[in-house]
Amino acid sequence: MTHPAVIEVAVAGVKHSKRGETVKAWVVKVEGDPTTEQEMIDWSKTQLAKYKYPRMIEFREELPKTTVGKVLKRELVKEEEEKQST
Repeated sequence: MTHPAVIEVAVAGVKHSKRGETVKAWVVKVEGDPTTEQEMIDWSKTQLAKYKYPRMIEFREELPKTTVGKVLKRELVKEEEEKQST
């Protein structure tokens, strides 16, 4: 969340074929920011413990939220599981 290109972020564990589970981040970036997925992962490695930094990042326009504004991580994980099953 402290990266200068990030407006909003959600992080959760998702299934991974080799690791069993891995860390994925869904990020809403500042409009027009050129930061790539790999640049953000590399930056995260310098800021977080080895087991905490995201191995996968997906950029989105917005994150799904409840009526009170809380991010629905379970919806993001469900979408990821559906992607992996196809």
